[in-house]
Amino acid sequence: MDHESQSEDFAAVPSLGRSLLTGSVGFGAASLLVFATVAFAERWMYRHLGLFGAYLVWTVLFILLGGGVLGPLVVRRWQMPKFYLLFAGAFFAYAVGWVSAYFVLRGVVGEWIGSLLGSLLMGLVFAAGFGIARSTLSLTAMLFVANSLGYFLGSAVNNYLGSRAGMLLWGLTYGLCLGGGLGAVLHFAQVRDGRMD
Repeated sequence: MDHESQSEDFAAVPSLGRSLLTGSVGFGAASLLVFATVAFAERWMYRHLGLFGAYLVWTVLFILLGGGVLGPLVVRRWQMPKFYLLFAGAFFAYAVGWVSAYFVLRGVVGEWIGSLLGSLLMGLVFAAGFGIARSTLSLTAMLFVANSLGYFLGSAVNNYLGSRAGMLLWGLTYGLCLGGGLGAVLHFAQVRDGRMD
């Protein structure tokens, strides 16, 4: 890519503010929809799909809905299918890391280790996808803070309120926070890379 077109792509990267807002609101809405299936259909899903099947469906929903709302933050949007593949890989790695740690360690320790491992795996995939391996730790840190804040704050709200309303607010809180983190990651990844090849 020549210098002029690379400069144009760099200039087109959405601002950090827009990335945070779009990521937060968009992924918050996506998360609310996913958590609605937990609130209203969790038992049915466990009974008909099993534990593994239910978690797989929730992961796929997050990928489909989340990739759609985050895609417009990526420069050269005509490459949306390519971004979907990157986001699918990143979120699937996150889900595998989180779920593995949680089911092996259980409880609060499993949740914290899951948040860390999931964020690290997601950060690694994004760093590799954007060709910015040196930024893996900073991307991981952003994701870990956003993910942990959303998950544990949402969990506290859910524990306090209970019922379907608590679960829905958990989903919204989780999505708003992690979505903001994802928006920031996409902004900084593109600023450092200048483009998506």
